[in-house]
Amino acid sequence: FKGVNVLEDDSLREGIKTFSNWPTIPQLYVKGEFVGGCDIIREMFEEGELRPYLDEKGIEAAS
Repeated sequence: FKGVNVLEDDSLREGIKTFSNWPTIPQLYVKGEFVGGCDIIREMFEEGELRPYLDEKGIEAAS
């Protein structure tokens, strides 16, 4: 896990939006792959899709 505060740097904040082709932050990346923004991640969690996705990527749940 690595958190990056993009609010500290305007060019980084705009660059991540361009890189992902996604207009909002925060953004979740898993093993270098863009998964989605906050609404997408929340929806995946609520629909029971997030844990299987993370399992598929080899990300273990915290104990």
